[in-house]
This record gives sequence, structure tokens and C-alpha cells, in this order.
Amino acid sequence: MKNIQWIFLGFAILSAVCMMGIGISIAEDSLTGVILSIIGLIAVMGYGFKTKKKRRESGKL
Repeated sequence: MKNIQWIFLGFAILSAVCMMGIGISIAEDSLTGVILSIIGLIAVMGYGFKTKKKRRESGKL
């Protein structure tokens, strides 16, 4: 079994939390919450992909 890459697990958990925030905000009829959750999701996933690319290029992945 390979080692767990904790940083990517953290990004995955944060992304899932943002997705849940979108659903909760829709249920609460909060447009502000939906927008903030979408922005958070884009930011977390974007930073995660950027980190993965850097690690792949440096040979750490």
C-alpha cells in the first residue's frame, strides 16, 4: 500500500465541505452562502491542482 499524501487528503476534505456548503446554502435559501461556497470550492480545488502539478514536476509525487 502506498503512503497517504496528507496534503491532498486535506484538499479533498475541504472541497467536500465546500460542496456540502453549497447544498446547505441552497436549502437555507442563502444566495450569499452559495456564492461563497462556490468561490471557496474553486479556490481549494485550484490550489490543490496547482500543488499537485508542482509536486509532479519536482519529482515528489
